[in-house]
Amino acid sequence: QYKFRDLTIEELKNVNKIYPNFTFSMNTYTFKDGSQKDLLNFSGTVPVKYAGNSYNIPIRLWILDSHPFAPPICFLKPTLNMGISVGKHVDARGRIYLPYLQNWSHPKSTVIGLIKEMIAKFEEELPLYSLSSSDAARQSELLSYIAKITEGKTDMKSTSKIDGGKNEGCFNKITVVGAGDLGIACVLAVAAKGAADKVVLLDLSEGAAKGGTMDLEIFALPNVEISKDFSASADSKVVILTVNSLGNAQTYLDVIQSNVDLFRGIIPAISHYSQNTVLLIASHPVEVMTYVSWKLSAFPTSRVIGVGANLDTERFQYILTNLLKAQVPAKDAWIIGEQGEDKVPSWTSCGSVVNQREAMAARNSRETVANRAMEVLKGKGQRSWSVGLSVADLTDSILKDKRKVHSVSTLAKGCCSINSEVFLSLPCILGATGVVEMVKLEEDPSVQEKLQSSAGSIHDLQQQLKL
Repeated sequence: QYKFRDLTIEELKNVNKIYPNFTFSMNTYTFKDGSQKDLLNFSGTVPVKYAGNSYNIPIRLWILDSHPFAPPICFLKPTLNMGISVGKHVDARGRIYLPYLQNWSHPKSTVIGLIKEMIAKFEEELPLYSLSSSDAARQSELLSYIAKITEGKTDMKSTSKIDGGKNEGCFNKITVVGAGDLGIACVLAVAAKGAADKVVLLDLSEGAAKGGTMDLEIFALPNVEISKDFSASADSKVVILTVNSLGNAQTYLDVIQSNVDLFRGIIPAISHYSQNTVLLIASHPVEVMTYVSWKLSAFPTSRVIGVGANLDTERFQYILTNLLKAQVPAKDAWIIGEQGEDKVPSWTSCGSVVNQREAMAARNSRETVANRAMEVLKGKGQRSWSVGLSVADLTDSILKDKRKVHSVSTLAKGCCSINSEVFLSLPCILGATGVVEMVKLEEDPSVQEKLQSSAGSIHDLQQQLKL
C-alpha cells in the first residue's frame, strides 16, 4: 500500500544502521477524523544529554503511506515511571511537534535528519521526567489514554476514578494551570477568597519545584496541591489557564503561534479529566487564546471564558463612584471589547429619560465623565496579583452560582453585527455553567464601530494561526 515502497525501505534501512535498537511493526493508526490505516511504525530510544546527564528517550514514529513526501507522525512512548513535560514541542498525549516536521520536503528531509533535530530539541527541553511512586499510579491512566490514541483505538472516554476511587465531583475544586507569577497569584487569591474546597496548581515547568512553587510547598497552604500530573486536575469545576510560552519567537504572530502550540498539548488533557469544567483563560492575548481553547476543547461557548475586561470594568466603576464622584449609575458602566488600548467604555442602561434631547444630554454627560475615568484607568497597570484578584472574583461567581454580571471574553458573533467567530469582552451573567446570559448593551454606533474593528483585526490574526 506504500506508494513509494522502495524509497521508504531504503530510508528505513539507513535508520536501522544508525539506531539498531529500533523495532519495526505494522499497526492500525486512527486519525483525528476517525479514519484508519495500517501503517509501518518503529519504536526505540534516542540518546539525549541534559544538564550533564545522559538519557534514553523512548519514541514511536508512524510512517505514512505517502512517505517520503509526507513527514512521519511522532510520539513519545513513556514508561509507567515517566511523566510527560508538556512544552513547545510536546503535547500532553506525547505527540511531538518540530519545525523539521512543518518544513518537511523530500529529498532534503529525512527520518535521520528528523531524529537529529528531535535530539537537539530534547536537549534544550527534556520531554520526560521521573515520577514518584504515587504519581506513577495516577500517570498510568494518562498513559492508557495516550496508548489509545497512538495505537489506533478511538474510545477515549475514561470511566475510572482518580486517587483510588475517590470521586471529587461533589467538591468545589479548581485547577490553575501554570506556576508562573500569575498562576501563583491566582492560587493565593482563590484560596484567600475561600470559594474552593481544593485548589490544584498544575506546574508544567521542568525539573524540581523552584521559585514561588517551592515556597508554596515550604509554607504549605491548606487545600492547595501542587502537581505535574494532569490527572490531578480531574473533576475540577473551574480550570484557570495562566500559561504563556517563553519561546524565542521573533514576531507577534510567532509569539501567539507558540502559545497555540503550547495549548494544543494542554487543553485536550484538561478536557479529558474534567469534561464538565468551565475553562477560564488568563493567557495572552486573551481573546485569541479563549478562541483557541474553545476550538481545542470542543466545549460549548458558555463554558469557555476569557478574563477579558473584568479587572478594567471593576476599576472603571470604582473610579466613577469613589474618585470622580460622578452622578452616573456606575453599575451600568462597562469596559468591553479587547484588552489593552482598544478597550471601549460602554453602558447597559440609558437611565430614566423622557425625550430624545434628555437622552442625548445624558449620553454627552456620561461620555465626558467616562473620558476622565479612562484617563485615570490608563495609569493602572495589570500586575499579577491584581489579575489574580480578578480571576478569583470570576471563579467565586461561577462556583457559587452567583448570577453576577462581569465583563468577560465570550463569543461575540451575532452581537453588534459581528459575523465572525471571535471572542470579545461583553457584560455576561456568570453562574455554575459559565455564561448564563449576555446582557444587552445600549445601542451606540461609535461603540459598535469600535467592536467591529476589533473583531475584524482579531479574526484576521486567527486566520493566520495553525490550530
